[in-house]
Amino acid sequence: MRTRKNHKVNDKQKQIIIIVLVIVLLVSVGITVWAVFFRDTTPVLAPDYAPQQTEENAQPVDDAYNGEKLAQPQGGGAVNLTYSKDVTIDLSDNTAHLMFANPNQSNQDIMIQILVQDTVIVQSGLLEPGYQVEELNLFDNAKLSSGQYDGKFVVLYYQKDTGEKAMLNTEIPLTITVEE
Repeated sequence: MRTRKNHKVNDKQKQIIIIVLVIVLLVSVGITVWAVFFRDTTPVLAPDYAPQQTEENAQPVDDAYNGEKLAQPQGGGAVNLTYSKDVTIDLSDNTAHLMFANPNQSNQDIMIQILVQDTVIVQSGLLEPGYQVEELNLFDNAKLSSGQYDGKFVVLYYQKDTGEKAMLNTEIPLTITVEE
């Protein structure tokens, strides 16, 4: 009689262990599905060397300044930026409308990113001194809806001669208006 009771106890323990393992398996599959398909994986792209591609939407700066470049200390750089803190995003054509210029006086190339809630939604190509950009394409996975957002420009600097990324970045707060 004792053996039957022991078998019943062992059977119940086996059933509990199987139920726990099934639950653990289901939770693991759920986490894997979320990580692969639903998690936002937009990285903050900050290449160590200047991108080879210049910004396709770059236009020459309408700048009356024809003087010398800013003084550049040995191993350093100097940049003069012109920008607007207001950005409008048009969801109908997935573009950001902005004003950001790297005037002729600068002696560094730049690349700009627009971040919303620490997620990169826009990134330019290389802007050489003397060029500006007024329109950039949104990343395909930028998830925004109509409204107003706090965001920031992140400006990455690159040495003109070596293409190496400077140790310093600039973050500029901005207001982003999203329209359908």
